[in-house]
Amino acid sequence: ELLARCPHLTVLATSREPLGVPGESLRPVEPLPEPAALRLLADRGAAARPGFRVDTDEETAAACAEICRRLDGLPLAIELAAARLRMLTPRQIADRLDDRFRLLTSGSRTVLPRQQTLRAVVDWSWDLLDADEREVLGRLSVFAGGCDLAAAEAVCGPAALDALGSLVDKSLVVAAPVTDRLSGDGMRYRLLETVAEYAGERLDETGTRAAAARAHLTYYRELARTTDPLLRGPRQLAAIERLEREYENLRTALRHAVAERDEQEALCLALSLVWYWQMRDLRVEARNWFVEVMALGPDPFAEPGTPARPVWERCTSAPPPMTGEVLAEARRGVHLAHLACMDTELDAWQNPAAQRKLRIIAGTYEPGMPQTCSSPGLLWFYSVMLTGDMDRLRVIMDATLRTCRETPGYEWELAGGLQMRAQMLANRTDWAGDAVRDADESLEIYHRLGDAWGMAEALSGRAEARERVGEYRLAAADYRAAAQHAERLGAHAQVDILDARLGSVLLEAGDTERGERVLREVLDRTAGTGHNGAMPAARLFLAGHLGMIGRTAEASEQLRLLREEFSIAHFVVFDAFILAAEAWLATLEDRHEECLTRIRKSLERAEDPLSAAIAPHMRSAYLTIAAMALARLDGGARAADGARCLGAAEAMLPPGHVSTGMERDARGRAVERVREALGGEAYDAAYAEGARLSPQEAVALV
Repeated sequence: ELLARCPHLTVLATSREPLGVPGESLRPVEPLPEPAALRLLADRGAAARPGFRVDTDEETAAACAEICRRLDGLPLAIELAAARLRMLTPRQIADRLDDRFRLLTSGSRTVLPRQQTLRAVVDWSWDLLDADEREVLGRLSVFAGGCDLAAAEAVCGPAALDALGSLVDKSLVVAAPVTDRLSGDGMRYRLLETVAEYAGERLDETGTRAAAARAHLTYYRELARTTDPLLRGPRQLAAIERLEREYENLRTALRHAVAERDEQEALCLALSLVWYWQMRDLRVEARNWFVEVMALGPDPFAEPGTPARPVWERCTSAPPPMTGEVLAEARRGVHLAHLACMDTELDAWQNPAAQRKLRIIAGTYEPGMPQTCSSPGLLWFYSVMLTGDMDRLRVIMDATLRTCRETPGYEWELAGGLQMRAQMLANRTDWAGDAVRDADESLEIYHRLGDAWGMAEALSGRAEARERVGEYRLAAADYRAAAQHAERLGAHAQVDILDARLGSVLLEAGDTERGERVLREVLDRTAGTGHNGAMPAARLFLAGHLGMIGRTAEASEQLRLLREEFSIAHFVVFDAFILAAEAWLATLEDRHEECLTRIRKSLERAEDPLSAAIAPHMRSAYLTIAAMALARLDGGARAADGARCLGAAEAMLPPGHVSTGMERDARGRAVERVREALGGEAYDAAYAEGARLSPQEAVALV
């Protein structure tokens, strides 16, 4: 009536929802942004505890930021938290926010009762909701990180659409626009953490949490299952973005399946996420999920082992339940995916029981079976590699490619097999085959399919092949191109690995300033990131470069940091690399006994089948380093053994091997030292003796 009679009148009204009157203009009152929330906490905290500051020290600042964030910037909640500073530290408050309704109860006695505790203010809002709004709000609490309308309707039922609108108006649900490249623009709905905790309590009171959680699990299992195939083509980036946006919900669904011991649902979800986890370098988390899912069913590789039968369909091509050989293959798939995370726990596969299991896995499949043409079945080759059967590994790769070429619709699988064989050929110059040709064909297929991740992998494989034959400039160009594809996908861990390899080939190409800068940039980016494949490579490459130019103290520091930061530095292959680098630096600094002690350990590790598979030139390189020390030990008394080591090292090199800069440097120094100690004629004679020694006889010299 006032507005009708007074056309120039403006009324400023605060309300929990729109008034719904003509001419109304809405101005939502958002939660406080973090800087304002911190200022409020600082002000109210100082009133409760004189002298309090939110920036007293790093721990206090972090705890205060966590309080403001977890209380969603709600002024009343922050004021109630500040009142608790009379008896608790900020860290104690932050640690107790999982039980916020018991914690935040010390409001001012001068305000309305509903504003004196956090529970009272949310109770008041809840009491004003109708039955549908309460049901929908309670069910929304099972989501993690929000949801879209389709997910809300699937979990909350037909009342979701209307109830969401009113809950948004009442500021109990936050709505924000989001772009989904797969389904178009839409809105995303989420609960503030305080509202979510309260709504979850109310859901429990109704006894319907189990039904809501089951609906949530079903919806997100299907989302993962149907999105997974899109990771292998032109809609790859859109699929990645969807899985990233829904990742907390996917985790929640998988956690629920495991808690309910629902093997079928857990298998389907985990297998649907295998490729996403690989692309996002989430191997540590993936390994932990695989362990949980594996525990829900029988071990498909239990002794004595059951041979697999051909399976042509993806195990996740249809919703659960799985039956027969598809179920058996799904169980095998989770175990194989766990095996593929071996670089996070390599030492666990080096005991007798684990080796027996690896042999069973290796014998479960026959080369060329359809399920071994793509992940996770493809991953059985790890078991063959870890048991050192390199001849069979080559047979497997060739048979895989043959099946892919003969099977319609297996183009993506063919590209992956070619890329994998290219990388293996690049590291095995003793095998016949053209790594660059395989990588080129893989790249062409991935490009035709629109798979940017695959193009990055194929370019990386071609770069590695070119690096192994000394074409460092071409390799650098391929690593750069691969990194551009990975960058566009947001695959930061992959970019770091590619840049570490780029830094190495730049050093090899003589562009030492740029190479060192690239390696240091990788180390800066990966600092504190935990398990990261780029850091150890970058530190090893950098240590080698620094040692060659006389900066041995800096090189030693890089190796010290590598052992300190890299959790699997003790694994046989990596430990051998690090020990050899440490030995090389020791002899450069005239610590020859220490050099030999370390190189003996390196040579022991080089005997491991996996070492021979990954780096067949290892023993040759280590004998060369030993020769450097033997030439100077005891005034040159063992220089003849050094010459024999050099002869043996040359004879052991795989055909076509192109030495790295560090290998050439070590050999040059070793030859110079030994010749200086023996003279030319004695050197030539001892060298010739060494060339006739068996590997075991040569190692015994050290």
